[in-house]
Amino acid sequence: MNRQRSFIGFIVAGAIALLVIAIASFYWFFAKSPANLIASTRQPGAAIFVSKLSPAMVSLLANPDRLQALDREEELSKLKTSLFAKSGIDYKEDIQPWLGDEITLAIATLDIDRDLENGQQPGYLLALATKQPEKSREFVELFFSKRALAGANLAVEQYKGIKLISDNSQPEQDSLAGAVVGEGFVLFANDPKVLRDAINNVQAPDLNLTSSPEYQKATKELPKGGLAVAFLNLTIVVKWQGLELSEQLYNSQIISLALNPKGLLAETTFLTASEIVPPSAPLSKPVGALQYIPASAGLAISGSNLSSLGDSDLTKLWRQATATIYGSGEDVVSRLAKPLADVQKRWNINLPEDIFSWVQGEYAIALLSEKEQTTPHWIFVVEKSESVEKGVTRLDAIASSNGLSISPLTIDQQKISAWTELTTATKKSDVKEGESFSIETKVRGLHTSLGNYEIFTSDLETMDEILTIKNNSIIDNPNFKDSIAAIPLPNQGYIYLDWTKSQNLLERQVPILKLAEVLGKPFFNNLRSLTLSSYGTDTRSLKGGVFLQLNNS
Repeated sequence: MNRQRSFIGFIVAGAIALLVIAIASFYWFFAKSPANLIASTRQPGAAIFVSKLSPAMVSLLANPDRLQALDREEELSKLKTSLFAKSGIDYKEDIQPWLGDEITLAIATLDIDRDLENGQQPGYLLALATKQPEKSREFVELFFSKRALAGANLAVEQYKGIKLISDNSQPEQDSLAGAVVGEGFVLFANDPKVLRDAINNVQAPDLNLTSSPEYQKATKELPKGGLAVAFLNLTIVVKWQGLELSEQLYNSQIISLALNPKGLLAETTFLTASEIVPPSAPLSKPVGALQYIPASAGLAISGSNLSSLGDSDLTKLWRQATATIYGSGEDVVSRLAKPLADVQKRWNINLPEDIFSWVQGEYAIALLSEKEQTTPHWIFVVEKSESVEKGVTRLDAIASSNGLSISPLTIDQQKISAWTELTTATKKSDVKEGESFSIETKVRGLHTSLGNYEIFTSDLETMDEILTIKNNSIIDNPNFKDSIAAIPLPNQGYIYLDWTKSQNLLERQVPILKLAEVLGKPFFNNLRSLTLSSYGTDTRSLKGGVFLQLNNS
């Protein structure tokens, strides 16, 4: 178990390295001409070493040194130093001369010895492309000789013409096995058996990942110019996590990371053997409902036809993903959109049945949060239709049944309907001993009609901001414009998250996010916003992207 835990730490460090490299590359992209960075147009070459039963593989398809030209906070340099500090290895002298244009990490097997009685011991594989095989062989010899001097017991074997070196390390050290395979790659693993399996995978092509029909279909979805790529065999990921999903629609997933003049675009495709139908017709431009969302919104969601969302394949994907990540079908939406969940509880309504079911046209949902607010304000904009009129009437009836009054108001000559509640408040009397009572009116929600849209808000201040929005809506926000410009058209709409405005809200609703921020400090310190969307017309895949807009100042 010590060997497993120690190598897991090595893999985690490598994964963090890939993240830091990606961020450094973004800065480099702004500092230098994009022509200086040759993005990869190929698939990961190390896939030939990985079993087609591997649950996950991630690859960086560029040399780290080409991405480090502008390492402003020297995070990448610090990471390189820390990774090799204990081994006595100097990156610049011992690794840089031979390291090529690919670094691949893979979970090679779920259980190295396939013995359930002693627990599950995953096998991990690290593949480094080499451009100078002889120098890389010298490095492997040097690396393990230094480990031997540190107290490790070395073992050397020839396997199918390839020299394998491994050690039986002390508990405080990482246990590794290494080899140089052919003229192309240096391999490291947490057990010699993982290396032997990797060699077998090359010599028996039907065993490796490139022979997998799922992988072949997935790689066809890769865009040109990808900087990094990850492949997930979702069926095996579920098995690895010991889950029993009630429904698993998608079998595999591929993710690519590419540079964009304004940030980083991560595109992903989920593949299935079943026919799928998108939740709504694709949109060729942003919905008009966004004109009523203030630029101050921290979270904005827009699209069309909420009525079909509940039974859509996008929703099925969300359920599958949350069950895989959290080990259950927990409704994570209620965490991220807690204000909406609070509305459900307070009004005794079901959002999909009582609201979403009658939204067949355009819509926009937004949350506005200030640092001192514990509960953000919300906005809901929906395109008018006959079903919307009936829906508004139904909401008024629900409000009345919950003891609220329907009160007419006027703001800047705009007629508004408010759901209000009368409450009593006590205060000390100035005339004599005892208490006096006052009546207070609390607004629980409002709605009005503007143009071709019905608008709902949580409070008067937000409604007033909408009525005086003029040229300060989210669609006038340069950051929002840049973000959606990176997303292909047509698409299913957008989820836009302004990180600087919603960070406090998200940290309150998802406490584990604070830990993620600590681990990914360089990333979160420079994150400005992220935008999600789904697009594509293939009936056997669901394609989408996440655009990460980063600060470049």
